[in-house]
Amino acid sequence: MGDDRWPRWPARSAGVRRPRRGGVWRLVPSWRMVLGAGVAAVVLSVGALVAGYLLVEIPEPKSAAAAQANVYLYADGSQIAAVGEVNRANVALEEVPEPVRYAVLAAEDRDFFDASPVDLSAMVRAGWNMLRGGGRQSGSTITQQYVKNYYLDQRQTVSRKVKELFIAVKLGRELSKEEILQGYLNTSYFGRNAYGVQAAAQAYYGKDVGELGVAEGAYLAALLQAPSAYDVVADPGSAGRAVARWEYVLDGMVSQGWLAPAEREALEFPRPGPYEPPDLLSGERGYLVEAVRGELTARGVLEEDELAAGGYRITTTIDPVRQEALTRAVEEQVLDGLGSAPPDSYLRVGATSVEVASGEVVAMYGGRDYTEQFVNNATRRDYQAASTFKPIVYAAALEHGAETVDGERIGPDTVYDGSSGRPVVGRDGTDTGWAPQNEGGRDYGPLTVAEAMDRSVNAVFAQLGEDVGADRVRETAVALGIPEEVPGLAEARGSISLGTATPSTVDVAQVYAALARQGVFREAVLVREVSRDGEVVPVPEPAERRAVSAGVAQEVTAVLRGVVESGTGTAAGSAGRPAAGKTGTAEEDRAAWFAGFTPELATVVAVFGQDSETGEQQSLYGAAGQERISGGGFPALIWGQYTAAALHGLPVAEFGGAAERVSPDGEDGGGEGAGEGEGADSGGTEGGTEGGGRSGEVSPSPSGPPESSEPSEPSSPVPSSGSAEPSSGPVPSGPPGEGEPPVAPSREPSPPREGADVPAREP
Repeated sequence: MGDDRWPRWPARSAGVRRPRRGGVWRLVPSWRMVLGAGVAAVVLSVGALVAGYLLVEIPEPKSAAAAQANVYLYADGSQIAAVGEVNRANVALEEVPEPVRYAVLAAEDRDFFDASPVDLSAMVRAGWNMLRGGGRQSGSTITQQYVKNYYLDQRQTVSRKVKELFIAVKLGRELSKEEILQGYLNTSYFGRNAYGVQAAAQAYYGKDVGELGVAEGAYLAALLQAPSAYDVVADPGSAGRAVARWEYVLDGMVSQGWLAPAEREALEFPRPGPYEPPDLLSGERGYLVEAVRGELTARGVLEEDELAAGGYRITTTIDPVRQEALTRAVEEQVLDGLGSAPPDSYLRVGATSVEVASGEVVAMYGGRDYTEQFVNNATRRDYQAASTFKPIVYAAALEHGAETVDGERIGPDTVYDGSSGRPVVGRDGTDTGWAPQNEGGRDYGPLTVAEAMDRSVNAVFAQLGEDVGADRVRETAVALGIPEEVPGLAEARGSISLGTATPSTVDVAQVYAALARQGVFREAVLVREVSRDGEVVPVPEPAERRAVSAGVAQEVTAVLRGVVESGTGTAAGSAGRPAAGKTGTAEEDRAAWFAGFTPELATVVAVFGQDSETGEQQSLYGAAGQERISGGGFPALIWGQYTAAALHGLPVAEFGGAAERVSPDGEDGGGEGAGEGEGADSGGTEGGTEGGGRSGEVSPSPSGPPESSEPSEPSSPVPSSGSAEPSSGPVPSGPPGEGEPPVAPSREPSPPREGADVPAREP
């Protein structure tokens, strides 16, 4: 009966062979092969894990005394600063208030007491995110972070991550959760050179950790993710991000039952105190180091904790000779003449100079002394850019082929009504309800776009921006180099055309460098090379893209040359070079800007008014003995002196491309507005004319450099401090058009004018 039970399944001994698979199926592994490979993989993986666990020992803790300094270098290899002193004071876990501990857990690892020491799924997610180009993302538990801080280095390598995993597993078996949490709190980096929660409590609030409240503890916990990104004192523009992260921590405490909802609602954001950096960062060095650190972390070159571990040699793009020239220009034109009482004490200066060809930042002025004023004036993003935004509006109009309400294609000779307070009309012909004022309520009547740029007429650019469209203006601004995250950019509507966004001098310099580069944006960078222990750390290439067409960039440049030649920026003519630029003065003289470029350098200079005690923005009426401060004054004078020195000894370069626009002979057209008449505008009130202005038609004809711009003899790019300087010291005033900067018109300090605040007036 045995042979009849399975008639369709002959025994192997019967000698019947199974048919071979043919075609493409021959390439597909059989289920036996797949199963065998899977079993082998599991066995090998288990074996590797067991071997790793047995072979990887818990090492000796890193010694704080062995911590290395980071060395920051100028572009020529000379040293800016060596930073690396370890500031740490260990405390027992019971000395840390319970709410502070819970805040750290809410920020970093809410399942710490219940979960395993290694979160493999989070590590896989983080790895996958980085492979997709999403940037570095932490997949580490608090135990893993403690291992990295206390036992290993900060380098992002596979071998280090493997060691971290095995040590974390072993540590989780040998130490209690409380011991691990205590170690983590004492080894984590909180920014401000503070290692550990005790040092952080002192650095941010000037008190011991035991005195911290819930709100303060939550802020310190928020800092752990990215200290420099959430320090609201170092970067006032980070306030929104910092508060959002602080609220995330508090919400996490509530969700875990560690904080009562009513208590959470009553908490207010605890602004930290000022930072007192070590003396080794005194003077300008601290600003340069701070800016470089920010770029390294923002571009993903190094993490905060990697930098904190030290040992890196960082070569910057800063040219020490041009850096000295920029500092000297700021001191001689402004700082040396200031007193110690308000409003002189309110005046702050920030500046950034970018090499057009490379996009490298060759000079940066952040302030007089980093140990006295922590905020870097060159990188801060909390003052309105004012009329330096108007060239972006014009570029957007040209790039998109925008038309006026009457259907005329917009160009330099397009005529607009420059009457102060005239209603802005929508593209559908309806009244928008917005009617910004010109400076002093001055009416200009009909004038061309080119003339309006020279005189910085708000009424014209408000209408021009409406004709183009706020979205297109914003799109062009971002393409040219204004980062999308700049405060005031995303939410601005029509007022975007009058510069209500608050970019830094670096951001604005990127824009003007793109115009000088024939419409090609190239990311401004401060870091040229990074190495550690002889190994080069990869630095990504700067982002580059076509922002606007070359023709558009040339047209904008032609109009901006007129601003320097006979508009509000004539003081910048002291550079003695072909130059283009734009002045800008913020509402109530709280800030004044000059942004300009030659074919070689794009440089932005700004002065800000700020109370050093309260941090509040202040008007600069009366500062330095001036009735008022405007972009055509100190910023343009600093720009002119610096640019002359920075290019001294180099051949005079001409702008390429389209023919340049020059002032025609004929009627002056300045009227009573002659002189530095640019006023508060980032809210809608700039608009005088400096040095006269123009009337009538303009003829496109090439213009050469002034005869005096040619250097008398070859020399280094910037003369030494002992050599003769072009335009050193305050420049005496004189009649416009005679080679001297004009005198600011007499004006008494006054309260804000009715209708001057654009955002409040705009519907």
